[in-house]
Amino acid sequence: MEDDLRSLGFDVRTAADVTEAAALLAAVPAAHRIALVDPRFVGHRHALRLALTDPRFPAAAVPGALTAQAEARPALVGALRATTDAIGAGQPTSGTATVTDRTVPGRLAAAMEAEGTQVQRPELGSLVATVPTDETARAAARSDVEAVDDEAVRLRSAVKARDGFFTTHFISPYSRYIARWCARRGLTPNQVTTASLLTALIAAGCAATGTRGGYVAAGILLLFSFVLDCTDGQLARYSLQYSTMGAWLDATFDRAKEYAYYAGLALGAARGGDDVWALALGAMVLQSCRHVIDFSFNEANHDAVANSSPTAALSDKLDSVGWTVWLRRMIVLPIGERWAMIAVLTAATTPRIVFYALLVGCAFAACYTTAGRLLRSLTRKARRTDRAAQALADLADSGPVAQLIAARGPKAGGAWTAPVVALVGTGALIAAALQQPFGSRQTIIAAAFYAICAGIAVARPLKGALDWLVPPVFRAAEYCTVLILAARSDIDGALPAAFGLVSAVAYHHYDTVYRIRGGTGAPPQWLVRTIGGHEGRTLVVAVLAAALTGASGFTTALTVLAAAVAVIVLVESIRFWVSSGAPAVHDEGEPA
Repeated sequence: MEDDLRSLGFDVRTAADVTEAAALLAAVPAAHRIALVDPRFVGHRHALRLALTDPRFPAAAVPGALTAQAEARPALVGALRATTDAIGAGQPTSGTATVTDRTVPGRLAAAMEAEGTQVQRPELGSLVATVPTDETARAAARSDVEAVDDEAVRLRSAVKARDGFFTTHFISPYSRYIARWCARRGLTPNQVTTASLLTALIAAGCAATGTRGGYVAAGILLLFSFVLDCTDGQLARYSLQYSTMGAWLDATFDRAKEYAYYAGLALGAARGGDDVWALALGAMVLQSCRHVIDFSFNEANHDAVANSSPTAALSDKLDSVGWTVWLRRMIVLPIGERWAMIAVLTAATTPRIVFYALLVGCAFAACYTTAGRLLRSLTRKARRTDRAAQALADLADSGPVAQLIAARGPKAGGAWTAPVVALVGTGALIAAALQQPFGSRQTIIAAAFYAICAGIAVARPLKGALDWLVPPVFRAAEYCTVLILAARSDIDGALPAAFGLVSAVAYHHYDTVYRIRGGTGAPPQWLVRTIGGHEGRTLVVAVLAAALTGASGFTTALTVLAAAVAVIVLVESIRFWVSSGAPAVHDEGEPA
């Protein structure tokens, strides 16, 4: 066991009793992780690894073993004092093992939990972790250890518990071995994540050449980038190298890779005389709106009280039929299936066909998922919490104009008021952008009306059954307005500039989601006010379209606005995610 502990990075010391153990632990610097293990422990090395080395949890335990990081050290010290008084100085640290783990580590873990410190107890599955009470039990435990290959278990557990069909059957069977190869050579998940980003950017560059050879290379490299994208998470789970920075990089790089690839395809098509920037921007808008629907619905309902519905019950019944699970995972076009489709179509067809397929597939997936969530929301009798309402308000991204109207304007009641008002404002805005001449003052009036509706929609807490629709409706309004105005301007470079602006704003919205998921709340209000909020940016773009109708004025203004938003949100995002207060967000399901 000492060899196992040393292989996990621990400096092993032996204590004869609780008093000596307390003295040894007190000598360890306060910033270091410490662990206590019963000397009679029998189990797999990976069971110890799961219990003692996972950086996500301040304290963790399995039978006969306990660990505490710096933030849980005071609780452990207090538990040690209490245990010393209870057991009596000079008694063996091993204690007496029973079904309830009466070893010293087990007693300490129970004492810490009794005082309010959460102690993580990892699921071991077929792995063994026990403290035998006699030689017969010890022999049986050793036999159980030999019967299970913990390396095989470690490889299996490196793969996400819930993945898409393409990832599960075409990537994970071999990417887990790439992850092990990386672990044995000291590579970190962040390095693999960065390699995946660089590979995708090279793929985008190949697509931008506009040649058939470039498209084939782009498709191959995009698939390889996805393999690396799967490998980084599997490496993190295989070696338990979780980190805040890694979580942020993994979450944001996926979007950066996909949208950079869209831009590469649009550049490649332009070299061949085909302008598909509107399709590229449309695909990005649709994909981003799909994501915010997912995020809003989940935030509104994951902690709701009495959260059940007949639709959810039907879904649970379908889960018992294996093929329906895979079918439903595939038709929502998750990242694995989507990237595979993009790669194959890039190599075999043209960028225009790639974007047509993306728009059709993502539109169908969005309709499918949104319809299901609407049915669940209308049939379930759930009460939203204050936390859920705050999360939706943060996702709404309301700027100074909407906040002022929300504070001083009318506060209409009704369960459906917020989404209906948001839809009315969005409909008026998009209709004006589509029907009025480019640069028309009517579009500015529609944008102002939209800002008023946005303020009214968030004037009351978003606790209604369909209030989770408010953030995605706002996203659709802002993104589509930028797309429509750029497309109708007939000004060179307006659509690529609009692509850049929507990319910068979408990054801000994704950053907001990941902060909320980590439990740290939305970005600071000064940031939201500085970049105007969704209604402020929409109003600015409408004014710019009316004021700058020259040959390049609108394009220049969009470019400057995109650069300003990108710099502000990136600097604040990087500052936050490298700070000590950033959360470690780890997604165990496949993102859409």
